[in-house]
Amino acid sequence: MSETVKSYAAVDLGASSGRVMVGRVGRDTLELAEAHRFVNRPVRVPEGLRWDVLALYGGVLDGLRAAGVRSGGQLDSVGIDSWAVDYGLLDADGALLGNPVHYRDARTEGVAEKVWASVPAAELYAATGLQYAPFNTLYQLTAARDTSQLAAAQRLLLIPDLLTYWLTGEAGTELTNASTTQLIDPRTRDWAHDIARKLDIDLGLFAPLRQPGDPAGVLRAEVLEETGLTGPVPVTTVGSHDTASAVAAVPAVDERFAYICTGTWSLAGLELEAPVLSEESRAANFTNELGLDGTVRYLRNIMGLWLLQECVRAWGNPELGDLLRAAAEVPGLRSVVDAGDAAFLAPGRMPERIAEACRVSGQPVPRTPGEITRCILDSLALAHRRAVTDAQWLAGHDVDAVHIVGGGTRNALLCQLTADACGLPVVAGPAEAAALGNVLVQARAHGLVGDRTDMRRLLARTQPLTRYEPQSSTSAWQAAEARLAGR
Repeated sequence: MSETVKSYAAVDLGASSGRVMVGRVGRDTLELAEAHRFVNRPVRVPEGLRWDVLALYGGVLDGLRAAGVRSGGQLDSVGIDSWAVDYGLLDADGALLGNPVHYRDARTEGVAEKVWASVPAAELYAATGLQYAPFNTLYQLTAARDTSQLAAAQRLLLIPDLLTYWLTGEAGTELTNASTTQLIDPRTRDWAHDIARKLDIDLGLFAPLRQPGDPAGVLRAEVLEETGLTGPVPVTTVGSHDTASAVAAVPAVDERFAYICTGTWSLAGLELEAPVLSEESRAANFTNELGLDGTVRYLRNIMGLWLLQECVRAWGNPELGDLLRAAAEVPGLRSVVDAGDAAFLAPGRMPERIAEACRVSGQPVPRTPGEITRCILDSLALAHRRAVTDAQWLAGHDVDAVHIVGGGTRNALLCQLTADACGLPVVAGPAEAAALGNVLVQARAHGLVGDRTDMRRLLARTQPLTRYEPQSSTSAWQAAEARLAGR
């Protein structure tokens, strides 16, 4: 009896690029191929930093057309995941009210203090479990309170939900992404109505909640015509926060693992069955975001490869391989910075800002691209160590291995440094975790794959993985940690 294999399109949008991937899934088959990749370039206009969401939607349509060519004009489903917290506003006719605001826009500066005057930070964490980040949707909505745009809005859709709406004409709010708004109670997995009431946020703006695996409509006739696809093509709700999809694609063999989803950000933590809402957890700046099947993504946001991406841009885009080879020649832990420091959030002048942080902290100042690259990678590995160590202690959940997924799996030096820093084996892969998780949730919704354990077994059987063992004592990392803390 031949294996049933179906084709799924995963729209996977990151903060700097988007792509449409085609996944072929069967009982013993999991193949992924890129159909189309496009730039996601924000635009600075007089009123601030904005996403060019129409260009993104155009890229999605081009990608679905290319995906159709790869699959003979027929796709079995489409799913969309993206970065979190940002949203578009629609008027009473369903038309978009301006380009969505970028989470790095300055409008939320000083807003947190206004929120905490109504709902203290400890109360907010106890109710929503979300770490403080200045760009959380709650703070964005507070910043937008008196704007004419928000006053005219009849519907708010998070970015993947907005694109799904344009594809299908049906509106919903996917739960894993909704949990990043700081307006969801992670215990009930429903809206935090009391918090919204105290902050005068209208939850009626949000479309009904959807779970990963729920149907999200079918491609409109106009979309079929533009993409050349043969209908009907269903759209399936996936873990629409890209980290939720990436964690779903961690190829772990048991529950004793930590994960680090690497890319523009590093999201480092644990998969748990219940949130951790203690004051110690809040003080450690851990977040409780929702995952598949009632799980909680207990993690810390770390600035991630954004630091290196910004330096590469400032240096005129040299070859990454050359930078990594130069970094490998630099003595380790010579200088480190706090990779979670909000001082590195904004774009621009990143090499100078890293050098200045080292100077202010009394460390040797990195000057060459190789030295700065090594400082960044050491700093990221140190931040990974802190997050993995703190998460285990706060959650009472020990781990035997660290799984690195996402773009950082291609950076062998970072993976080895993380193994050394954590004192644990690191399993690197898959690189395309978000797209694979997206595809697998679609396949599961259509009966081709079983539960999360089956999904992970299929990943482990079919995807290339690399294991890194610790090669040195963690004592030097402990000393660097103390140095960074000023001890």
